[in-house]
Amino acid sequence: PTLLAQTVYLGTLGLLLVVPVVVGAYDGRWLDGMVEGYSLRWTLSLILIGVAVGAFNMYRFIRD
Repeated sequence: PTLLAQTVYLGTLGLLLVVPVVVGAYDGRWLDGMVEGYSLRWTLSLILIGVAVGAFNMYRFIRD
């Protein structure tokens, strides 16, 4: 494996983790904005779900 191949592999792993977390944060912030008052319930919940989904994606990618 070349340096470029290893860099692409690590970049892919990073994206597999980061994308679900960012989507969860964005969607959670949007849902919290629909509720009156100050709330972080959806944001925190969906960020944690995004971390779990991202970790599972990374596990499947590494396994294959």
